[in-house]
Amino acid sequence: MDEAIHIDERHPAKYWHQLDDGRLQCDLCPRDCKLHEGQRGACFVRGMADGQMVLTTYGRSSGFCIDPIEKKPLNHFYPGSSVFSFGTAGCNLACKFCQNWDISKSRDMDRLMDKASPAAIAKSAQAHSSRSVAFTYNDPVIFYEYALDTADACHALGIQTVAVTAGYIHAAPSKEFFAKMDAANVDLKGFTEDFYVKLTGAHLQPVLDTLAYVHHDTNCWLEITTLLIPGHNDSDEEIRNLTAWVAKELGPEVPLHFTAFHPDWKMPDVPPTPPATLTRARRIAQDAGLHYVYTGNVHDPEGGTTYCPSCHHAVIVRDWYDIRHYDMTPHGACPQCGTRIAGRFGEYGKPFGPHRVPVSIMTA
Repeated sequence: MDEAIHIDERHPAKYWHQLDDGRLQCDLCPRDCKLHEGQRGACFVRGMADGQMVLTTYGRSSGFCIDPIEKKPLNHFYPGSSVFSFGTAGCNLACKFCQNWDISKSRDMDRLMDKASPAAIAKSAQAHSSRSVAFTYNDPVIFYEYALDTADACHALGIQTVAVTAGYIHAAPSKEFFAKMDAANVDLKGFTEDFYVKLTGAHLQPVLDTLAYVHHDTNCWLEITTLLIPGHNDSDEEIRNLTAWVAKELGPEVPLHFTAFHPDWKMPDVPPTPPATLTRARRIAQDAGLHYVYTGNVHDPEGGTTYCPSCHHAVIVRDWYDIRHYDMTPHGACPQCGTRIAGRFGEYGKPFGPHRVPVSIMTA
């Protein structure tokens, strides 16, 4: 955790306190890192400098892209719209299966970072006709101050905000964070404490607490993603327990995405997730009473389609990120039976399409 924190990297950070021995404790996430002068936390981007907690990645991004909102994945948040996506570097989890390890594990800040102020990001999103801005690629919890300032800049221009996060955050900062998010996709990485400890370096309960809080106590639209890893979190029992918890604690209308793992980072010898595993998980979730269950990272029109929970009419037909057919009222109801589909919907025009478009921002 020791690496010099340069003057130009320092932005005042929130949520910390000083310990009796002179160290600072970061109170942002449940890792509760305790730092000496000059040390960085497990996330690598928050550290102690001149007796204060600082964020070292404020205004510096790993890159910018325009994506389909379905890539986040969010299937019930203005389908077909484009989202301006960016992240920074570092992460407060240590997932051995990380699919974005080149960003989340990066410590080469100068090579990776493009500079962009919150206002520049909001203006660029507006210029590219993006309905929302997503804090993604790595977890926005660790670039908390940058994300919140960017959210304010976006809202000032009528642009909505999306958090793609593991939900590993303490209760107090969680309130401020999700109050400024219009939608979130939270990774529920598994459903056992053993899985979280051994494969992510974290704990399960704080994530469950975040999910319950976001759904019940905020106006932030919530969807959940679970990456199914063969032999680790894909058993019938674990999937039953996970989906039963979602049905009981959150309700049947929270969309759940089961996505396919590909060998990466520290798990190169684990095979890719078979499509049949995703189909099996989707069936278990539906049997648990969940209305909107999806498969991801595979071509599967059945698993990508939104069905009316009352009459089973296909209201949105998708293949991966590509919307093939859209048949809902402007207010998000099934045209066949009038049942309201859970989510945030509006006038639907030409969809953005399945491809990402890299963009550049130049700011002083």
